[in-house]
Amino acid sequence: MIVKTKKYALDKKAYIRAGMRNILKEQWWVVLIAIGISSMAFVIPSNWWWIGALIAYVLYLLFWLIQFTGVTQLEQSKMLFDKLSYEIDSRQILIKMNSKQGMPMKWEQIKYAWMDKKQFVLVVNKAQMMMFPFTVFKTQNEIKFVETIMRRKGLIKEKKEQIEK
Repeated sequence: MIVKTKKYALDKKAYIRAGMRNILKEQWWVVLIAIGISSMAFVIPSNWWWIGALIAYVLYLLFWLIQFTGVTQLEQSKMLFDKLSYEIDSRQILIKMNSKQGMPMKWEQIKYAWMDKKQFVLVVNKAQMMMFPFTVFKTQNEIKFVETIMRRKGLIKEKKEQIEK
């Protein structure tokens, strides 16, 4: 079965939000570094440790925010935010610009994915993602089929495993 989505343009703000969520989820350990720096205030009493750790963490978040905002502005990534349609099957995701032009993306290129109440997010790397809002699918069965493909590929975990962890 091949799932053909409606044509849609990726929302730039949603892309930035998903990117920041991905960075915070993937690089959670950066908070531990900030806590470690601020804990130096107990060794050498000074408020500058707290201020320095806070500034460093804010600059780190600002760096990634600028990266994701920059992706939305670059000419090279303009195609990501054009109206595209997708054909999804168990072998690949075909990104179609029109009926004759398209680019295949193998499932092996996707590191992991997550699903929330409104969309699927497929992470290719830290700064590159594909988002499929549920509104682009024609039926509920297509959403379930895509979810099943991603579970079989090991991109998203079973709900039982998520509850246990």
